[in-house]
Amino acid sequence: MNHLTRTPALAAPAQILTDAKRPQHTPGGLVGDTPLLWIGEPFTAEGRGFWAKLEGHNPGGIKDRAALHMVRAARERGQLLPGARIVESTSGTLGLGLALAGATYGHPVTVVTDPGMEPLMTGLLTAHGAEVDLVTTPHPDGGWQQARRERVDELLGVHSDAWCPDQYNNPDNVAAYAALAHELVAQLGRIDTLVVAVGTGGHSAGIASVLRGFYPGLRVVGVDTTGSTIFGQPAGPRLMRGLGSSIYPRNVAYGLFDEVHWVAAPEAVWAARHLARSHYATGGWSVGAVALVSRWLARVLPAEERIVTVFPDGPQRYVGTVFDDTYCRANDLLGHVPADGPDEIAHPAERVVDCWTRCTHVTDPLADDELRALTGAAR
Repeated sequence: MNHLTRTPALAAPAQILTDAKRPQHTPGGLVGDTPLLWIGEPFTAEGRGFWAKLEGHNPGGIKDRAALHMVRAARERGQLLPGARIVESTSGTLGLGLALAGATYGHPVTVVTDPGMEPLMTGLLTAHGAEVDLVTTPHPDGGWQQARRERVDELLGVHSDAWCPDQYNNPDNVAAYAALAHELVAQLGRIDTLVVAVGTGGHSAGIASVLRGFYPGLRVVGVDTTGSTIFGQPAGPRLMRGLGSSIYPRNVAYGLFDEVHWVAAPEAVWAARHLARSHYATGGWSVGAVALVSRWLARVLPAEERIVTVFPDGPQRYVGTVFDDTYCRANDLLGHVPADGPDEIAHPAERVVDCWTRCTHVTDPLADDELRALTGAAR
């Protein structure tokens, strides 16, 4: 396994939530202490299953945690002045978190996004007071993400006191998820395998690094989307949002992962829809992807293995995409039943993948010469 240096356990599992401070009765106090759900039959094989942490029970989703923590830390360091504007690039969920943080701490918020953002998400951001700035042309190399980041730089020049959280590279984005890891320890007592979607790298690094302190033998499984560059595949078209990237976020902790799975959009849709019908708990692209991988692991690992995954949000924002038949037919997302297990490659540079595929060789693309040659990645 690719283990980082062990961090010391902070407390016995039963004490972690007991010792935590009670939340204040403020918008920010609504975040955290989210429930777990057992996902078993009929989604999984008989007698097998996994635990899902339902982060959709936060007001806006999992990134409420990161937004509040990054804003609070920046204020304490004097990087974010009272009343100054917050400007950030996002595909949606962090935008809701920043709107929550803006309401909590008194900051106007500008969210830079692209045409792929769902109309529902745009409406929610506007309703909660955020300004939505839309880029209309993708960057020729870095796609929509790079185009959004360049627009953020332009807006920071317009608003002289504005601050950008830079979720892709800000270590506070990682530190924000320690509380989530502590909740898992207190709720489950023992965890053998963690399955996490990877986008900015924040919640995967933040949760896994803390859990490894409690469970040194923890297996960490990263879940990416086909067409994403994060784990060394070349950039390609990406329909799924919330996981994957066309840039190289420095918050991704490659040394924590024992394996990575790439999942294609039709496979994630199949899993998300089946979850909704069988367990009345689901989400969008990321949830479908991690659930598919967790379902397979629950079948192939020993029955006593305790597997946990994180559902970053709920199904609401995906009513017009993942759960809309017209949209799914237009994008050829229906009728593709996933294979019983993933394809396998020995190295991310072996070939370009276009369906659910697993690799146990995980390295940083910017530090791997073979991957740099494949993807054209520059330091």
